[in-house]
Amino acid sequence: MRLSYPADIKVIQVPCTGRVDILHLLNAIEDGADGVYVAGCLEGECHYREGNLKAKRKVEYVQKTLEELGIEPERVEMYNLSSAQGARFAEIANEMAENIKALGPTPIQANPAA
Repeated sequence: MRLSYPADIKVIQVPCTGRVDILHLLNAIEDGADGVYVAGCLEGECHYREGNLKAKRKVEYVQKTLEELGIEPERVEMYNLSSAQGARFAEIANEMAENIKALGPTPIQANPAA
C-alpha cells in the first residue's frame, strides 16, 4: 500500500517519542516550521514503558508556552498510533497539514543567519 501525505511533511524518526525534547519542538517552530506533530505509540503500549506519556506532557507544555507567546497552540500536536497503522499516519499527516494551512504561516520569522 502506498501512503499519500503532503511532501512538505518532514519525518524525523527517534527510538522513542520520550526522547523528543521540548527544545526540539520549540526550535522547529522558531526555525520556521508552521506546525509540528509527534506520533507516538498507543498509550499503555510504549516499548520503553512511559516514553509516549513523557512526550505527551512535553507537547502539552509547549502548547501552553506557545499560547503564552500569542501563538496558536494547535501548531504542536501529539497523536498516538501503532506502527501497523500506516494509513492512520497518512491521515493524521493530511489532517495536520490542513489544520496548519487554515492557521496560516507561523508568525515567527525563521532566523536567516542559522
